[in-house]
Amino acid sequence: MTTFDVINPATEEVVRTVELTTAEQADAAIARAHAALPAWRKVAPGDRARLLRRFAEAVDADIENLARLEVTNSGHTIGNARWEAGNVRDVLHYYAAAPERLAGKQIPVPGGLDVTFHEPLGVVGVIVPWNFPMPIAGWGFAPALAAGNTVVLKPAELTPLTALRLAELAREAGIPDDVFQVLPGKGSVVGQRFVGNPAVRKVVFTGSTEVGKQIMAGCAAQVKRVTLELGGKNANIVFADSDLEQAAATAPYGVFDNAGQDCCARSLILVQRTVYDRFLELLEPAVRGVVVGDPGDDATEMGPLISAGHHASVSSYVDEAAVVFRGGAPEGPGFWFPPTVVTPPDIRHPLATEEVFGPVVAVLPFESEADAVAMANNTEYGLSGSIWTRDVGRALRVSRAVEAGNLSVNSHSSVRYWTPFGGFKQSGLGRELGPDALEAFTETKNVFISVPESEDN
Repeated sequence: MTTFDVINPATEEVVRTVELTTAEQADAAIARAHAALPAWRKVAPGDRARLLRRFAEAVDADIENLARLEVTNSGHTIGNARWEAGNVRDVLHYYAAAPERLAGKQIPVPGGLDVTFHEPLGVVGVIVPWNFPMPIAGWGFAPALAAGNTVVLKPAELTPLTALRLAELAREAGIPDDVFQVLPGKGSVVGQRFVGNPAVRKVVFTGSTEVGKQIMAGCAAQVKRVTLELGGKNANIVFADSDLEQAAATAPYGVFDNAGQDCCARSLILVQRTVYDRFLELLEPAVRGVVVGDPGDDATEMGPLISAGHHASVSSYVDEAAVVFRGGAPEGPGFWFPPTVVTPPDIRHPLATEEVFGPVVAVLPFESEADAVAMANNTEYGLSGSIWTRDVGRALRVSRAVEAGNLSVNSHSSVRYWTPFGGFKQSGLGRELGPDALEAFTETKNVFISVPESEDN
């Protein structure tokens, strides 16, 4: 038996020891999920909806416990962790409405009747990252279950605790054991079986672009469906006509939330040159005012990085010569990194084009609207971003021109469970959330029924 010590990133103490799933155990779990398919597919849509609502109610009753688990396991602030647990509840409620509304079409054709059905794919493998373990798990398993699939879910090796608790809550709600299984383990073992085992008909992966490419290549060998939500280098574009005070005051929360460990983090701020110096003046007190510390304290706004290895990765990006100012961070145990603002020499610098995935934001000036768009698009990614302007026409022009899947005007919000979420370019493939995500967990079956002409004719 191989085990893994789960570490509290704020204290570096061992929280729990978790048994890692072997390749053989993963294949056995997939086989059980496959065997459970016929019975789960036959559950009446209204009954499946009730089970999902009961699952949501179980999550709602356990929100504080789930949040505290996430604080301990992931270092998320308690406020964020409560929102994340609530998001799982809300996503389950949202897709609980789906089984009774997942309807096909009747298509007019000569010679008979033509109808379509949305059939479940089968076993769905969901691979969850360590940065947002709860909500991203829910984005995968809720629509998959609603559409009649069974689910095997692999949490990140570093952060398995809330996923394991969600599996317990699912069982308490009446979801059959083999319909939703959580398999903690290594991506190179469990994730690879999701890709390699032909009984898994779709893989949903959130994580790095590098690993996403490997998963996509592996799934291609079996023409296996994938949904990929990958990296991001997202621009926060601030025009001179914007509410500059509001743009500067909110900018830290667009990038330092979850210690910058967010694929939607606006880690590149582009500011029109005429207000560039003033923006930096306004940004400095906002950054220095970010409260970094005990993630279990309600007043804390930013916690630690996830691990010592990730701390080293973030540190490797930061050129001290480019640092213009920093916020504070605790000393002593914990993987702490202060909120950091840098001004790289140009848009080609790695700090301006690569995903640092930490509390580091690059600020650069631009001259014109076209210049801002070109700079924002100067990356292999295309996930998210913000546009700050009072000019509605400019907001629409820039929104259409920036190559990203999720944009906000005068806001830093990227995720709403009732709207689609996903990226352009190397930020991913497919969309999660919203009404359209459900059909990505089904196959469309077309049935033609020949109707002969009446003998009376």
